[in-house]
Amino acid sequence: MHSKIGSTQTTRETSLSVQEVVLVDCPDEVGLIHRITGVLSAHQWNIERNQEFVDGEASHFFFRAEVSSKACCSTQGMHDLQTALADVLPAKASVRIVSREPRPIVICATREPHCLGELLLLDAVGELPGKIVAVISNHDTLRQLVERFEVPFHFLPHHEKSREAHEQQLAELIDNYAPESIVLARYMRVLSDRFVDRYSKKLINIHHSFLPAFVGAAPYHQAFERGVKVIGATAHYVTAELDAGPIIAQDVIPVDHTFSAKQMAQAGRDVEKIVLAKAVRLVLEDRVFMHNGRTVVFS
Repeated sequence: MHSKIGSTQTTRETSLSVQEVVLVDCPDEVGLIHRITGVLSAHQWNIERNQEFVDGEASHFFFRAEVSSKACCSTQGMHDLQTALADVLPAKASVRIVSREPRPIVICATREPHCLGELLLLDAVGELPGKIVAVISNHDTLRQLVERFEVPFHFLPHHEKSREAHEQQLAELIDNYAPESIVLARYMRVLSDRFVDRYSKKLINIHHSFLPAFVGAAPYHQAFERGVKVIGATAHYVTAELDAGPIIAQDVIPVDHTFSAKQMAQAGRDVEKIVLAKAVRLVLEDRVFMHNGRTVVFS
């Protein structure tokens, strides 16, 4: 039973074998924590770490738990656990049980290397909770960078093609890899509503946080001319409304009058790559819930 709006976290070290993540969101009621933990205990699952949050305005409950078991669980066993959890929760509850195994991601890029390079490096040193299985670009500029990391690179030019034809080829390439997430690492193509719908809740984008104040070309020159004092970046899910999807991660760094437009752009690239990497980690670790156009993020 939970008694207050907010978040809590408990941690306990274990050495158990089968590891999963249990994700629940549903209308809030008294006793939800007790019901969930009771089912997990009855099915011999140990809670290593759990977090909860109640959105008081929407009266909605969110729960994430990392669980483990000594038993070798079958597909049927996992189905039974999910059913048992759903049976003790409100009718509109969403219950998911996902593996903590690394999952595949595809990156789409254009010419800028900073966000792509950061993700490739994290993957190479084992600090990305997923696996980059391919990079797709509408320019050939980044091929050498990608191939240094022994990741498949696909050059898919858009010249002399309709947007529909290019996106169809892009979708076919992506589907060959069946990724969990598709990361737009400064991919400078506006995607159609149809493409976005096809990969709903899988597309992650990064942009500078000056939007909508400094839209269009040369935003950092615009920022310089206005004398801004912070440079920021926003990582978000992609929706039909351009750069307006649910926000996953944001950050800012200070700048001052001594920064040139070029230095502001460099500062922007630095914060962009950090924010995008953080967002990808959060998504791949199943720490992000979407509800009513907003996100609940368990750090």
